[in-house]
Amino acid sequence: MNSNEIMIELKAQASEKYKANVVKMGIPEEYSIGVSTSVIRALAKKIEKSNELAFELWNTGYHEARLLAVLLFNSKEISSADIENLMKEVISWDLCDHLCKNLIIKRKDYNDFIMKWINSTHIYEKRASFTLMASSVIHDKKISDNRIDTYLKLIYENSDNEHEHIKKAVSWALREIGKKDFDYNEKALLVAHELIENGNKTQIWIGKDARKELENLVQVEGRKRLISTKTKMGSNTTKE
Repeated sequence: MNSNEIMIELKAQASEKYKANVVKMGIPEEYSIGVSTSVIRALAKKIEKSNELAFELWNTGYHEARLLAVLLFNSKEISSADIENLMKEVISWDLCDHLCKNLIIKRKDYNDFIMKWINSTHIYEKRASFTLMASSVIHDKKISDNRIDTYLKLIYENSDNEHEHIKKAVSWALREIGKKDFDYNEKALLVAHELIENGNKTQIWIGKDARKELENLVQVEGRKRLISTKTKMGSNTTKE
């Protein structure tokens, strides 16, 4: 399929319900089609990865076409400069996270983006830094303790941004680090308590939000990472 055929297919799958959801996230209506993520993922499986095609879809400006483009990029062939240019055009939290979790985290140099974007004034570059931290402790099986300790330090030092999409990502990163094992659960809780006791309004919110989950994690047989007791209870309920 070429880009024109793909756009026709996306528009054929459009739903006013999904379009309304996209517009609520701040995407201009003229760049919203209204296609669910599940449809986009199913379509991506039918299309061979191609950076050329992915860029064509991205450059249409349509939100759903950009979500699809991310799934079609080859993480080993796209340049760091291209990644930075893509992120500069992101204007929603979902596309930011989608780009991080489906493309950037697959690159060996993902940490370079964390270290560069942590000081950015661009909302979604800043959010991406924390999203990548959260993703790294889940997906990078070789991540070192030193790197995770650095992330905890960065979380504490950069937790004062009151933008909703940033502070939620900070809490997310802290919680995912705390799920690594009981040692990091303790370290993450110490950061959360420090934010609550000595932070500003935003930091107190982050600390309390993270603490709610960090204080209720358990080890389950067959899983390396800790899980929430609520998740465990839900799992047991489902089985019954």
